[in-house]
Amino acid sequence: METEDDAPRHLRLAGIIRLGLGGGRGPRDAYVFDPHRLALPAWACALGDTEGPALLVTLDRHLDTVMPRAPAAVPDRTAGLRALDEHARWALDVRNYDHILAAMEAGLVGDALLIARTRPRGAFAGDTYVDTRGRAHRLVAVPTVDRAAEAYSRPAPGDAVRDVLDAAGRVLLDVDLDCFTSLSDADPTTVLPWPQQVIREFLLPEDSEPFWDAVLRKTVALTLAREPHHCGGLLASGDLFRDAAQLLFRELLRTEPP
Repeated sequence: METEDDAPRHLRLAGIIRLGLGGGRGPRDAYVFDPHRLALPAWACALGDTEGPALLVTLDRHLDTVMPRAPAAVPDRTAGLRALDEHARWALDVRNYDHILAAMEAGLVGDALLIARTRPRGAFAGDTYVDTRGRAHRLVAVPTVDRAAEAYSRPAPGDAVRDVLDAAGRVLLDVDLDCFTSLSDADPTTVLPWPQQVIREFLLPEDSEPFWDAVLRKTVALTLAREPHHCGGLLASGDLFRDAAQLLFRELLRTEPP
């Protein structure tokens, strides 16, 4: 396990850009990277040695809840940042869909609020995941921010968005850039990035402020996966990142974009 002599710890995370967020509201740290599986060491860095797991609030096109191939082999967070970083790079799936359950196995993530609309083959479909160490994790899945905000402010029977947010001590806010894309009806292999106005309508729908206030007042870090392969390629994903960053940082977090 790392010691204070190894600080600053985040410099050991190759391929991850750490941003300090000044002013605004919500987190003071953000981590930007390409493959979403690098969220695992970023979350470990963000939480450090503090007690207990955090609630994960993730926005994605896909439900990244496929079971890791060897869940019991995921290092516990007490093994340290290097162990989790190496596990993410060498053991997690290159398709970037098993890092959430891996983070639960590691003790980094407790419950998860999943704002996503497609389910990859093999994704865990239950509403409670029991990890190999016997800990139960609630999985609350809703397709849009609008639906999450409604379930928070006006919960219907069975809605658990408010329950997991109220119970959380800390939140990790996670965004996959491909959340702001769709597949072409004419050619399902073609990814269509959303225009900025469509992103705004999805991310900041009317009456979503109480929901976002509840999320951001507990958020300790933002992680942002650029996933160019799922966003139309390097150039298209670069344009999409520029448009989404204006909304995520300036309008949601009320701070300057990177």
